[in-house]
Amino acid sequence: MSKLNHLEIYKLLDKTNCRQCGVLTCLAFAAAVMRGDKRLKDCPSLDKAVIEKLRESIEPERADKEDGDQALEELRNRIKRTDLASLAGRLGAAYDRDRLAVKCLGKDFYIDRSGNMTSDCHNNRWVMIPLLNYVVRGVGLDPVSNWVTFRELNDGAIRAPLFAQRCEKPFKELVDKHTDLFELIVDIFDGKPAAGSFDSDISVVVYPLPKVPMLICYWKKEADLDSSLSLFFDSTVNENLDIGSIYTLAVGLLTMFEKIVLTHGKPA
Repeated sequence: MSKLNHLEIYKLLDKTNCRQCGVLTCLAFAAAVMRGDKRLKDCPSLDKAVIEKLRESIEPERADKEDGDQALEELRNRIKRTDLASLAGRLGAAYDRDRLAVKCLGKDFYIDRSGNMTSDCHNNRWVMIPLLNYVVRGVGLDPVSNWVTFRELNDGAIRAPLFAQRCEKPFKELVDKHTDLFELIVDIFDGKPAAGSFDSDISVVVYPLPKVPMLICYWKKEADLDSSLSLFFDSTVNENLDIGSIYTLAVGLLTMFEKIVLTHGKPA
């Protein structure tokens, strides 16, 4: 769903100007929601089902943060009840000094018995949530190099339009301007060229997590055909990670690559 504007939000309100939200009119409330000054749930007459349906479209960053905070708390509680030492072999990780060491894009991340995470890198939500989910839910199934689209994953069809809009599309635009990005991926993140994958011009496999490979395929612009980019996942990924974490991991990778090209990338 595309992002709504304030008039479309206004149409969903009862238009009584009850002021219970703290704003003088419903129209002003709709504008305040778009500015981020008010929340959909601040309207007492707006149905909860409507709020949940529109929340990600209208308040994506705030929704992501709130959902992420709750998810982190739940995952940490599960870690406290988990024998981390018994998971190391299954997850392709290591256990040392009461900590589980898991590689994420070639970097070591350490998780202690309380679910706290440390590393030489900056810890952010896009790493923490998928990594902790990998620890508590992953069955350790080895990849089989059978590549599928995000839509083909369990529950992927529902999120596929958002995934294409917030991940694949901006990723393509990034590579259009910085085709050397693939070389950076190989050099910095232990990526491996995967020549011939889906007949793409360039293809690279990266391992965001030990048993969660991702294939990035890019087709260059030709004549009347625009360039394109698609992300593929090993068909076993649902056994090691839930769809929400797969989405978060992919969008997080894009964010990291965007930062990298600012300092390393050269426009094509």
